[in-house]
Amino acid sequence: MHVPDGFFDAPTSVATGLIAAGAVGFSLQRANRELRETGPALAGLTAAFVFAVQMVNFPVGAGTSGHLLGGALAAALVGPWTAVLVMATVLLVQGLLFADGGLTALGTNITLMGLITVLVGYFLTRVLLKVMPRRAGSVVPAATVGALVSVPVAALAFTGLYAIGGAVDIPLAKLATAMVGWHILVGIGEAVITAAVLSAVVATRPDLVYAARHLQQDLVLVDADGNTSTVSPDRPIAAKPTGRSLGIGVAVTLVVAGGLSLFASAHPDGLEFVGAKLGFDGAAKDSAVASSPLADYGVHGIGNAQVSGALAGIIGVLVTIVVGLAIAKLASLRANKAS
Repeated sequence: MHVPDGFFDAPTSVATGLIAAGAVGFSLQRANRELRETGPALAGLTAAFVFAVQMVNFPVGAGTSGHLLGGALAAALVGPWTAVLVMATVLLVQGLLFADGGLTALGTNITLMGLITVLVGYFLTRVLLKVMPRRAGSVVPAATVGALVSVPVAALAFTGLYAIGGAVDIPLAKLATAMVGWHILVGIGEAVITAAVLSAVVATRPDLVYAARHLQQDLVLVDADGNTSTVSPDRPIAAKPTGRSLGIGVAVTLVVAGGLSLFASAHPDGLEFVGAKLGFDGAAKDSAVASSPLADYGVHGIGNAQVSGALAGIIGVLVTIVVGLAIAKLASLRANKAS
């Protein structure tokens, strides 16, 4: 659902840019508690993983594809305010290095994919957890529902923005029906990926899942030396990942970006498909960084498409980890100064 330059008029792009800047600034202030518990490394890894999985478009039918947005997943893993920073990091790297999403539309993309999906996904996750059994495993179905709903809500928000400042005059009822309809299917894929990832993490390190904190009576933790300790839910859980956990996470992320992404669907995503069908795709303008050496997720100058794509994915993961760590550390420093 990466919005290119040209879909919205200047006032709408400026307005969403201000919303995005405000959301990121507010999240830098509020993420301090989440980052004190998890540390910046998990935030950087989560950003890189979302970046990697977003490269893997999956078919949803009729020549259309979708990809993970990741807001609900990130919120469940690292908390809602850190998740906003994670998603902003991913979209910033994609926009600046890979020409994925327009630069003047960066605020729009952060608002739709980095704010709405996080807040809707996490809100539904928390509501469902209140009525589900109090155990870590409950996070999986709760966040799965949050992920499923967050995608069509973001699509509906796109329609609302288009009603305000869309570049081409089109019937809004048709736009809403098409966007929500296709993105419900994308949301199903989002839910499946979210469930799979959270199931794996909850099964091995439930303490690393922010939304699972304090959901079980006793949590047994095992450190790198095999020593065990029991943590009561009425006390904060030290959820900082070990070097081994981070190493496994980075390895899996690199495999996804450098290997699995090569099998991604080549069909247009939901927004591109709807734009072509309703006739507003022609308003799209090339990004200012369309000539970037990594534009379109390939390394210019390398003739082999598979090698080029794999290398671009690996570079993107490494850059996203660095940027994600830097932003998380910035939030931690701001928190220390405030205290």
